[in-house]
Amino acid sequence: MRVHFIVHESFEAPGAYETWARNQGHDVTYSRVYAGEVLPANAEGIDFLIVMGGPQDPTITLEECPHFDSKGEQALIASAVLSGKAVIGICLGSQLIGEALGAPFAHSPEKEIGKFPITLTEDGCKDEMFSHFAKTLEVGHWHNDMPGLTPEAKIIAFSEGCPRQIVSYSDRIFGFQCHMELTLEVVEQLIAHSEKDLSLAAEYRFVNTPAELRAHDYSEMNQVLFGFMDKLEARYKAAQ
Repeated sequence: MRVHFIVHESFEAPGAYETWARNQGHDVTYSRVYAGEVLPANAEGIDFLIVMGGPQDPTITLEECPHFDSKGEQALIASAVLSGKAVIGICLGSQLIGEALGAPFAHSPEKEIGKFPITLTEDGCKDEMFSHFAKTLEVGHWHNDMPGLTPEAKIIAFSEGCPRQIVSYSDRIFGFQCHMELTLEVVEQLIAHSEKDLSLAAEYRFVNTPAELRAHDYSEMNQVLFGFMDKLEARYKAAQ
């Protein structure tokens, strides 16, 4: 199985998603757009398309950020959706999924940076993909925005600071505003590129200090994410 990552910035690394893919023995390919790597022309040959986060938002133009082709990514996502691939978006990636499906992103009520709980909704509790999640689970966050909702979308989980933390767009298309892929290594990279935001931690309800970020254990949420990915792989293979 081929897992393709779109990576917008070096410090927004795939983390535990990449660990899962390699542990499963899958072929892993990348479009590291920050390094000039191109997007695939279409979703042919890709089984899982995983679109990572970034400091951009879906309205950013090529003139504003020459390595971020929002419209091109949305077209690739739409191609993957139409051809029955599994598609996962994280943070910016989740917003791009919504945009590709006709649902504009929105600003989240609160800035969230750190590790804070999310809670499953009634739909989330009923969805077998999330049956191994605790009703409330502490996960990583690093965002200001949230994905849009299509008429068919279901909110799977929310937090006190953001009402759309996990969104199910279909049985194989999911948006994660939260960052369950974070590891200590990835967190260090994010800290190094978030000096301004973290210096204002005391002004926000849901922003950790660098010391707090380094003290968290991210392994439990990584294991829960692996369980979700295992289920999505099984669902995808069953549909082939």
